[in-house]
Formats: sequence, C-alpha cells, structure tokens
Amino acid sequence: MTLEKTHTVQRAAAAREVELLLATGPFAAALRAAIRARGLGLERIRYRLRGRGVSISLATLSHWQSGRCRPERPESLLALCHIEEVLEVPPGSLTNLLGPPRSRGRGACVAHARTDGKVMPSA
Repeated sequence: MTLEKTHTVQRAAAAREVELLLATGPFAAALRAAIRARGLGLERIRYRLRGRGVSISLATLSHWQSGRCRPERPESLLALCHIEEVLEVPPGSLTNLLGPPRSRGRGACVAHARTDGKVMPSA
C-alpha cells in the first residue's frame, strides 16, 4: 500500500471514529477524536478561536479534552460552538453530548470566565 493510500485509510477511520463518538459520547472522547481527525493542536485551535474573538486558555481546552472538566458557563458554551466550527463537526454535535450541568460542590471543576471575557479553568 502506498503512503497516500495509507493516509486516506487513516483519515477515513478517524472520520468514522468521530462520527460514532459524536453520536454516542462521551464528550471528552468526542472532542479529542475531532481534534485528532482535524489534525490541529490545541495551540492552533486557540489561535483560530482568538481570530473569532474568543479567548480561551490552553489549560481549559486540555481539561475539556481530557475529561477533567467540561464547558458549562454561557461563555464556555459559546466558545464550544466556535470550536465545533473550527473542527468542522456538525453544529451542536459536541454541545449535545454535555447533558445537564454537573454539581458544583467540592471537587467540581468548571471553566470560569474572567471579568475581561477570557475563559479560564477554575483553580
């Protein structure tokens, strides 16, 4: 098999994985697969979001894709809509995987918006 055919097969497998995860979840796995399939690093995604007027930290993106926390605040959900566009996944496909908000008690991790409009992870 040629290198070009190998890449085509790999891209098709990645697209199938993303499609399955967007349908079934969980959110973190679907986000991670979409990022991998698109071939963009977190810094590149952050750069593209910044070009759209959305400021988000690398730590927040990393936490979302690892499952450490997830977007819940309105500013974070807006950022997620832009991420769906950047990753070229159907609108709402990642957002729909979030389900109801989780409890915000001790140990909960959510992304917080700073007063300057930037989205940062909680400490």
